[in-house]
Amino acid sequence: MPSTEPWLLKLLPMRHWWPMVNARSLRADALAGLTGTIILVPQAVAYASIAGLPPEYGLYTAIVPVMIAALFGSSWHLVSGPTAALSIVIFATLSPLAVPGSAHYISLVLTLTFMTGVLMLLMGAARLGFLVNFISHSVVIGFTAGAAVLIAASQLKNFFGVAAPASASFVESLQLFARELPHLNAFALSVGVVTLLAGIVTRRYFPKAPYMISAMLAGSFYALALDAVVGGPTGVAKVSAIPRSLPPLSAPDLSAQTVRDLAGVALALTMLSLTEAIAIARAIALKSGQLIDSSQEFIGQGLSNLFGSFASGYVSSGSFTRSGVNYSAGAKTPLAPVFSAAFLLLTLLALAPLVRFLPIASMAAILLLVAWSLVDMHHIKTVMRTSHSEAVVLFATLFATLFLHLEFAIYVGVLLSLMIFLERTARPTIRDAVPAPDASSYHFIAQTTEPDCCQLKMLFVDGALYFGAVDHVQRRLREVDHLNPSQKHVLILAPGINFIDSSGAELLAQESRRRKASGGGLYFHRLGAPVVELLDRAGHLQEMGRENLFSIGQDVIAAIYPRLDSEVCRRCPTRIFRQCRGALPNGEPRGDAALRPDGSSTPLPTLAPRMPAPLDNPSPS
Repeated sequence: MPSTEPWLLKLLPMRHWWPMVNARSLRADALAGLTGTIILVPQAVAYASIAGLPPEYGLYTAIVPVMIAALFGSSWHLVSGPTAALSIVIFATLSPLAVPGSAHYISLVLTLTFMTGVLMLLMGAARLGFLVNFISHSVVIGFTAGAAVLIAASQLKNFFGVAAPASASFVESLQLFARELPHLNAFALSVGVVTLLAGIVTRRYFPKAPYMISAMLAGSFYALALDAVVGGPTGVAKVSAIPRSLPPLSAPDLSAQTVRDLAGVALALTMLSLTEAIAIARAIALKSGQLIDSSQEFIGQGLSNLFGSFASGYVSSGSFTRSGVNYSAGAKTPLAPVFSAAFLLLTLLALAPLVRFLPIASMAAILLLVAWSLVDMHHIKTVMRTSHSEAVVLFATLFATLFLHLEFAIYVGVLLSLMIFLERTARPTIRDAVPAPDASSYHFIAQTTEPDCCQLKMLFVDGALYFGAVDHVQRRLREVDHLNPSQKHVLILAPGINFIDSSGAELLAQESRRRKASGGGLYFHRLGAPVVELLDRAGHLQEMGRENLFSIGQDVIAAIYPRLDSEVCRRCPTRIFRQCRGALPNGEPRGDAALRPDGSSTPLPTLAPRMPAPLDNPSPS
């Protein structure tokens, strides 16, 4: 029966998990939320710095958007908020349009967030969640690795305390840094080194401790001690103070010119953000056993960015680090991120003034640690070992990220992954086949060294017969004629043909006509009902002949054998069918010595049987 549930209620995924809420789950979610807040504070401040925004905007992005995404998304454990990859894309694409940190720049960021949210929401409402399946994981790995290199390059000047201007270009960032390197600030460099070492030591020897907090505290206290020892100005810059207030209301600039300028960037960010969120949600779901609804996650992410743009938040998505910590900390429901946002709000009101003691060199060191963690060496090595084409996509996306505009780098990766997908689907697997050795039940197996029938070629076809695959299938069928012209009959073993379109239907009808004209025929075994229905609707089935379609359980060879040429059969030595041991196709006795009961044989003029031959462009099997 169709569901009578109101359509609006279907958009509220909390109806699935709300019955699980009780005192025990609330305690677990509150503890997981508190743990997430401890990790979130330094991350949010650092990611805002990457995006070219004041530090408080990272915290704002981790409040309202996090709550909305948790309540309206599909995953029970995904934690959204600012991410490093999205932050670097925002800086790289908007810094040419406005000075980072300026009022105009912030207005552009808010507008971009609004537009991204609208696109996500529309895609979710249209149930287009399946689209992320076509973005290869190698694209995400390559782009994230490239973003990590960009982040590291952008923070070198802060780590070494040089006054190089900011740049979104990888090459230009390195050139500007190298030019100013002789003027480095040794005090700032020492603060960065202490912070970096503190973070590395904490991660290695105290893995359960929040390494970012440890590194941040170590760098801050060292900088304070340095000021006390030196007794004068050290030139170590500090992060600007964060206002102690709730996230202020904001409004995007929806002028026609601004929307035109940001449309391409918004689309790129939408693809990247949704791919990140779905990939992380699915990774956590493998552990939790939850089923993820991609389209619902689109809606959750869209609403979070839409509302976030009015609460001083910038483009957000799922965070693997915070989501993993949330699940490991024992979160039971999506209320855990809600608790985390509430705790962050209290932290913002109580501890915001303390951020002004954080040295920028320490922030740079933390971001270098973040950049290193973004490079997934394990999966990069795995891709390189297992798939040449995926490795090409990965490194093409990585280098495009470094040397092209970042929104185009995303498009390059997506385009390459789609090209590989289409190339694979456009080459259905076509394998030579022979009857199975068990003659009592006629089925077929892949041919290895067995000889062919001199007149009937049997082929497994596995894959979709759509417009992109027509050329490959047509070439393979024509190769049958080229390799053995006497094989005028072709039997397609079709349980693997899972889809056909009008172009594929026309191909089969054309091949049937061609083989009938040459005195042969085209036959099908176990062709699926949807394929048969399409052939019928297209008007090809009558022409191809229903009698040439055989279902499971039918003795296909027994039906085809009488249609073969008896004179060719008389001279054929292979005898691969059980019917070959009896009369010729026309019913005449064979009358040759090849099959005497005593096993002796007499040489006869024969047709050379065709053995399986390598093709110039063989199909994968």
